[in-house]
Amino acid sequence: MCLTMTNMNMNPKNIFLLSLNVFFFFFFCLGSCEGKRKRYDDGGDEGTIIKGMFVFGSSLVDNGNNNFLEKSSAKADYLPYGIDLAAGPSGRFTNGKNVIDLLGTYLGLPSSIPPFFDPSTKGTNIVRGVNYASGGSGILDDTGSIAGNVTSLNKQIKNFEEVTLPELRRLMRRRHGRKKISSLLDNYLFVVGSGGNDYSFNYFLTNSDPQLITLQTFTANLTATLSTQLKKLYSLGARKMVVISVNPLGCSPMVTANNEGECIEILNQAAQLFNLNLKTLVDDIKPQIPLSNIVFLNSYNIINDIISQPASQGFIEAAMPCCEVPSRNEGGNGILCKKEGKTCPNRTNHVFFDGLHPTEAVNVIIASKAYASQLQTEVYPTNVLQLANL
Repeated sequence: MCLTMTNMNMNPKNIFLLSLNVFFFFFFCLGSCEGKRKRYDDGGDEGTIIKGMFVFGSSLVDNGNNNFLEKSSAKADYLPYGIDLAAGPSGRFTNGKNVIDLLGTYLGLPSSIPPFFDPSTKGTNIVRGVNYASGGSGILDDTGSIAGNVTSLNKQIKNFEEVTLPELRRLMRRRHGRKKISSLLDNYLFVVGSGGNDYSFNYFLTNSDPQLITLQTFTANLTATLSTQLKKLYSLGARKMVVISVNPLGCSPMVTANNEGECIEILNQAAQLFNLNLKTLVDDIKPQIPLSNIVFLNSYNIINDIISQPASQGFIEAAMPCCEVPSRNEGGNGILCKKEGKTCPNRTNHVFFDGLHPTEAVNVIIASKAYASQLQTEVYPTNVLQLANL
């Protein structure tokens, strides 16, 4: 059972500081949905449904950007990260593929989305999209300072606007003439997965007096900031967007490790409050960006269901990380895997790979539900397959 603040008689900051010290793949969906979507051809001609993805957010969707950032402690460029990838460690904060990789497979994209900071991400390599996500970052500019050099969501959007977009315009004009760039972006998916770090490594870590800045006030400001950022993407041409919820923060191994394995309810309440605001935002923002369609992916509910009944979905371990995670006393941070450290022998039956991030097995479930779930408790108001066909 989760512990409430009353049970522990401690404030959120103290609780969080203490916390710092299978393969269920839905093959039927891939088969049954194949006839409903058009596959890519090598030229990316018009007529394909989703031509690529532009990805913004934090470590849950980062596929290697932080590898290229000096003075950043939020990196996954070493084993055992990527242990189940043929190419080994790539900067993804999991043992294999992340949600973006898997969603790209469902959408028929021919390859993974390249990270923005990779020097090779230019020219024709950007035609299928670009990933700007940065581990440790948040919606707010000051989130992530604890990890050193990370790229905030505002900066990620600026990188899209000032670097990628002008180059993409030039490439598309060669192929499509003077057609408006906004309409050419109609069939790209814009994915935003951010917010968790704004609570874990900002509000609960630095807010010394919750009475001065209440959780409700902080969440309202965070939601308003994200709303402005989504409108900015819309002004740049985004028409099909996916926004990802914050996961159950209070049940991650970095939190439960020093709390007798129990979830901390105040952290989950914060995530649920933000997620409720985010779902409401999907409806409220529509009149202001009328040509857009936004899907809210409720990964909180998906992961919470797995944690609540792991065996029903092929998992055995829902609390402990799969890899060795050294504590602060052991020279780690309670989140990231030990370099060259040991891992569990079967990654497909663990929910968490390290102290915070899910295994590929969980990412498979999230991506499959994002793509084809009919439950509005998981995807709202529609799923990504239906979004792609709009």
